[in-house]
Amino acid sequence: VGECRAGETVDMLQAMNTGHDGSLTTVHANSPSEAVFRLENMFLMSGLEVPISAIRQQIGMAIQLIVQQRRLPDGSRKVTHVSQVVGVENDRAAEVMADVYRPLFLRDFPIVTTDLESAEMIKYAANAFLATKITFINEIAALCEKTGADVKEVAKGMGLDGRIGNKFLHAGPGYGGSCFPKDTSALARIGQDFASPMTITEAVMQVNDRVKARMIEKLRDLCEGSFRDRKIAVLGVTFKPNTDDMRDAPSLTIIPALVGGGAVVHAVDPQGRHEGENLLPHVVWNDDAYSASEGADLVVLLTEWNEFRALDLKRIARVMRRARMADLRNIYSAPDAEEAGFEAYVSIGRRPFPSSLA
Repeated sequence: VGECRAGETVDMLQAMNTGHDGSLTTVHANSPSEAVFRLENMFLMSGLEVPISAIRQQIGMAIQLIVQQRRLPDGSRKVTHVSQVVGVENDRAAEVMADVYRPLFLRDFPIVTTDLESAEMIKYAANAFLATKITFINEIAALCEKTGADVKEVAKGMGLDGRIGNKFLHAGPGYGGSCFPKDTSALARIGQDFASPMTITEAVMQVNDRVKARMIEKLRDLCEGSFRDRKIAVLGVTFKPNTDDMRDAPSLTIIPALVGGGAVVHAVDPQGRHEGENLLPHVVWNDDAYSASEGADLVVLLTEWNEFRALDLKRIARVMRRARMADLRNIYSAPDAEEAGFEAYVSIGRRPFPSSLA
């Protein structure tokens, strides 16, 4: 089971087999083909030689379980909606899955039962579409920086159109995590395998890489063209808040570029330090944003943790050697930074301070 969308989605892909004694075996996988592969290995380890065709005939199911949650004031989450896609190859598989997920039926959650291929395609297409939406607003943000428009206002206006909606329209340093990179790559590969190129998805993947590279150039400009001998404080290394997941996180592209350019990087993350120490060598770890910012030439807000949403900007500006901020999550604003005593502030898709940085 793995988290996907900003703490609001859990994707579960399982394959299940009902034995002769009525017992139920569950394996977790990222796709129906992987589920079948794992089941075959399970049978082989048990001394049973069962061909893949037999496994697919007897089991053959893929599930995508989407749980939408609402954050409560105390920080906990309450499930408000569950939808489920079940792929099956035979009636027996459908019966087993209906039995397993009967509580969802009783609560009137929407459930779609379809064939294996469609179930797998639903998962890939859904995540590729959301990745496309994120990448689109990131490209719009780059254009906003050239034209003087404000991407937050643009996204707000777009979101008022019910055909578009306001979800996944937050400009940032590019998507990462366990789902979007993997599923866009899988969809593109399937398209290649079947000679039906997924050109939009392939473009999304390329643009997302360019977005991360553009962030590095933003930071370089704030450091007057060079990272050498600069102390840079990075706030957040996980791909999203409320997780320790760093898979394909923007930090894994941005921080190595800073270190490689000669910067001394100090990082802070409420949950990502353990993973970060393994994935980001040569980084100094601090317990809070204020200690990380002492003597820094630049502070970079990379993950929108709640701990970073209400910082004492005046305190941070006072302890920095050069009070400059790159807000890559658009949490603050240029007026906020100017009032706090920062000499420079840049964000995503909005006018910088001072205007000469545009």
